[in-house]
Amino acid sequence: MSNTEIAALGSRAGSADAHIQRLAEELYRERVVEARAMPPEEKLLAGEELFDYACAITLAGIRNQFPGASEAECLRILEERLELRERMEKRG
Repeated sequence: MSNTEIAALGSRAGSADAHIQRLAEELYRERVVEARAMPPEEKLLAGEELFDYACAITLAGIRNQFPGASEAECLRILEERLELRERMEKRG
């Protein structure tokens, strides 16, 4: 592969990255506008749903990190991580 071909590939990859970044920023702006328009009750429910989703993702990571752990052990590790986050927040 020539240097010109390599440069062209790099340019296309950079262009794709920039395009993806623009799309991500546009989606973020749309979500912010939607969130600002939500009534407080919906925001509270959305917060709970986001927390549950984040816990599910974290549990999946824990299961991957500790494949032999039981469900109870995974939940204990999740609880420890949540407590650690809380302590870190208090320290500021």
